[in-house]
Amino acid sequence: MHAFYADHFVLPLPDGHRFPMAKYARLRERLSSELPQVQMHEAMAASDGELALVHTPDYIAAVAQGSLSAALQREIGFPWSPAMAERARRSVGATLQACRSAMGGAGLAANLAGGTHHAYADKGSGFCVFNDAAVAARLMQAEHARSHRARGPLRVAIVDLDVHQGNGTARIFANDPSVFTLSLHGAKNFPFRKEPSDLDVELPDGCDDATYMEALERALDELTQRFEPGLVIYLAGADPHEGDRLGRLRLSYDGMEARDRRVMDWAWQRRVPLAFTMAGGYGHDMETTVQVQMHTYRTALAYHQRWQALQPTKPPTEATAPPVAHWHNAAP
Repeated sequence: MHAFYADHFVLPLPDGHRFPMAKYARLRERLSSELPQVQMHEAMAASDGELALVHTPDYIAAVAQGSLSAALQREIGFPWSPAMAERARRSVGATLQACRSAMGGAGLAANLAGGTHHAYADKGSGFCVFNDAAVAARLMQAEHARSHRARGPLRVAIVDLDVHQGNGTARIFANDPSVFTLSLHGAKNFPFRKEPSDLDVELPDGCDDATYMEALERALDELTQRFEPGLVIYLAGADPHEGDRLGRLRLSYDGMEARDRRVMDWAWQRRVPLAFTMAGGYGHDMETTVQVQMHTYRTALAYHQRWQALQPTKPPTEATAPPVAHWHNAAP
């Protein structure tokens, strides 16, 4: 399974900053040691043209040139630096590469960071500079249109299970029928002014495994009724876990693993490629966050192996096409 990283681009943060920058390198270290089946690749940097599929030219230039206002830097939560700008591009690039890998036959691939769902078209917010899932959805749609125009537009489901609502993503794709935004999040958590997703599920403080899984099951049922994706981008935030200092929910390790398994199984049953990102995670102990993420990768490997077990076949003819050929926006 291919995974893409950019943790060697480290933001110079002031002492006491609450963003756990070290978790990304620690995750890669543990994956390399414990799950060698995950093949690591350095993330490319997203280009201006790729970012411009979602973000405004003025905002892209301000990030590149270091001309963000003090107010915008405060809203992002990071001081500007060349490393900040480069890491933001690479975080988007990693999700682009994961989507290409999943769509290209791997079925499932990952970004060791990403999930920057608070970024809007014209500004960043909440530790998010550019919106990687939004840029990836737009670029995959453009690439699909060039190669598979006869199949119609690629439809993308963004399944956001970070504990914080994906407000930037929701705003970017408002009134866009080709992208379905689903967010399960804490009702009383950041952001306090939420944007309407296609489907929002607000969870109470202290939500446990059973309550969460019931809500997720109902959400996936509604997604099934309303939308047929050709690609799923999954934000597998670690912050619903009970050990998270910002999450306010109470999911156990088993509950988090059940969540990941259900989303990946939902995509597998439909043979829809899935790319996932790690999104948020702010454990009192950083190792708690990394352990949640390790469970996500172990679950993903099992589903990746299912994809690899599929025997390659020639494109079906009209006379012999199996039912899968009639799915809307089937993956290439």
